[in-house]
Amino acid sequence: QVQLVESGGGSVQAGGSLRLSCVVSGDTDCDSCMGWFRQTPGKEREGVGGIDSDGSTSYADSVKGRFTISKDDAKNTLYLQMNSLKPEDTAMYYCAADRHVCPPPRFNYWGQGTQVTVSS
Repeated sequence: QVQLVESGGGSVQAGGSLRLSCVVSGDTDCDSCMGWFRQTPGKEREGVGGIDSDGSTSYADSVKGRFTISKDDAKNTLYLQMNSLKPEDTAMYYCAADRHVCPPPRFNYWGQGTQVTVSS
């Protein structure tokens, strides 16, 4: 069984930084494509960015230049480095994984989420 567990969320002031982590356990061949998503109450889930098995990344325009996705295959861990945070970045952040290359038809594996709150 595949498990994704996020950590690293918290509260920070605008302009600050946070680094989220997502540890994959179980069938670690499930992570050909991994991504970060976020959602606030009453809004649709938004893709933040993704990383393919070859390390290539893509980002939503709203975070480009501020957020960086990376992964450590030896640790089965995905990261989201968030700099220059804005109040509009406040959301529950989720990591996701799938066996297909990016972009997958849909992400089959999801974490439980970690809350990020940015105050002005």
